[in-house]
Amino acid sequence: MSYYKPIEIARELHISTSALRHYESWGVVPAPDRADNGYRLYTEIHLAYFRCLRAMFPGFGVAITCEVLRSIQKADMDAAFWLVNKEQANLQQEKVAADQTLELLENLDVSLPLNKKWRNRMTIGEVAAYTGVTTSAIRHWEKEGLLVLPRDPENGYRQFTPMDIRKILLIRTLRNTVYFLTNMKEIVQAVENQSMEQAKKVTADAIKSIHDRNRHQMFGVRRLVELCEVLELV
Repeated sequence: MSYYKPIEIARELHISTSALRHYESWGVVPAPDRADNGYRLYTEIHLAYFRCLRAMFPGFGVAITCEVLRSIQKADMDAAFWLVNKEQANLQQEKVAADQTLELLENLDVSLPLNKKWRNRMTIGEVAAYTGVTTSAIRHWEKEGLLVLPRDPENGYRQFTPMDIRKILLIRTLRNTVYFLTNMKEIVQAVENQSMEQAKKVTADAIKSIHDRNRHQMFGVRRLVELCEVLELV
């Protein structure tokens, strides 16, 4: 049987030998045999584990990758594959939501009726009645930082302006399609600043990130299958 030195694997994966030892300590790579001098004796199986680990990190994250490889060590390939499948399904949902958001922004209209006289300060009840959004939802969006509402210095009540109504209408429209709170905040802020192009760019950048993750996931799956082949699980 041929063996690999830690430095040989580390160089191939562009990591340090200490990183290899960390992965061992996490329990995601089988412990190697030792030579008489105490040096680790890595085999083709260890190399396949390390390759898989490094390939899966960018697309699946550390936690899922570790869970997958622990299942593989138990020879439970199906459990590992279903974990991967679930993450890919989640990414597909994000892609659908992002596409819907971009399409929505292309035809977005949250303008207020011109035939209505809007007061500069309105109560949460008045705003809820007009927008069709519950007061609890408005409070929740404020808590999440999507709305920044001034308070009446005398009674502490929230004060709403016509611009706040536009933002609430926008959030109501986007809440079923925008999947990341940070994206929602950026989009709302961009629209508030009359920058629809910036709102579209935020969404387009999110879609690009999803494409990148999808590619990383597919490469990670490829290495996972190679590992299963080395272990003769398939």
